[in-house]
Amino acid sequence: MSAVVVRDLTRTYAGGTRAVRGISFSVRRGEVFGLLGTNGAGKTSTVDVVTGLARPTTGSVSVLGHDPVRDRRAVRPRTGVVLQSGNLPGELTVAETLQMWSGTLTRSRPTAEAVEAVGLQHKLDAAVKSLSGGERRRLDLAVALLGRPELLVLDEPTTGLDAQSRRSVWELVRELVAGGTAVLLTTHHLEEAEELSDRLAIMHRGLVAAEGTIADVVAGHRSEIRWRAEAGHPDPADLDAGDTVSVSGRHVVVRTNHLQRSLSRVLAWADSRTLVLPELKATPASLETAFLELAATTTERPENTVGEAA
Repeated sequence: MSAVVVRDLTRTYAGGTRAVRGISFSVRRGEVFGLLGTNGAGKTSTVDVVTGLARPTTGSVSVLGHDPVRDRRAVRPRTGVVLQSGNLPGELTVAETLQMWSGTLTRSRPTAEAVEAVGLQHKLDAAVKSLSGGERRRLDLAVALLGRPELLVLDEPTTGLDAQSRRSVWELVRELVAGGTAVLLTTHHLEEAEELSDRLAIMHRGLVAAEGTIADVVAGHRSEIRWRAEAGHPDPADLDAGDTVSVSGRHVVVRTNHLQRSLSRVLAWADSRTLVLPELKATPASLETAFLELAATTTERPENTVGEAA
């Protein structure tokens, strides 16, 4: 069953700016759904509607079978939310903040369990305002976990965390998903999206430009071979190694759908001319290459139905 179902969602702001222009997707129980996009793509506007902070202009959103605005009393206790800025009271200590929040819940997780999950045991007596940015992020996550959420919305959850803390959060998310929690994740870290997402959507200009598993999204995007162009090297225009061969800045770049075959041709071409190819690097198609190509090539369309899932 789907914890979140978004159908033909649009959001238009005062002045006529259309931040979201008719997107559809779903988030299933027991999975992480990544929502990626360029700046201004409409991710935050979408999250605001899913979390009940805003109403859709048109279209519909169902969260755990309910309208997140009209049925807020039914949805909110079952949802954990980590927004980009938590704005927790700075004068309270970490322990007081968790106790206060726990008191608003009907089936709260023990605060000690939430603190241990995010690694803040040593900061229980510290005022929130004294925490570092990464520690505040972990406190935001602990607060979101207190209600044992069936849906966890994570909006840039590891901003400000060091590499070790980031991986601890990833492991925690995996444990929650294994227990059946649905997770909607927005992130600018493509490595994070690759590590966590079972499925994802890439937004651009208020539309869903691609949706599916990472393999689905990457399929059809080209791998890349590049090396530093050297003075005196022959023009690579006669190199038959891929879909395109071009000079980009200081580098020769080959883009191809057949990495191994193209790399063999590049090496044979260089060997026949006794060339050394400085800084030679072969990069398979990845979420990053797909993201960059979609951001560069996606143009405005009148409507969008890509991404709807059962």
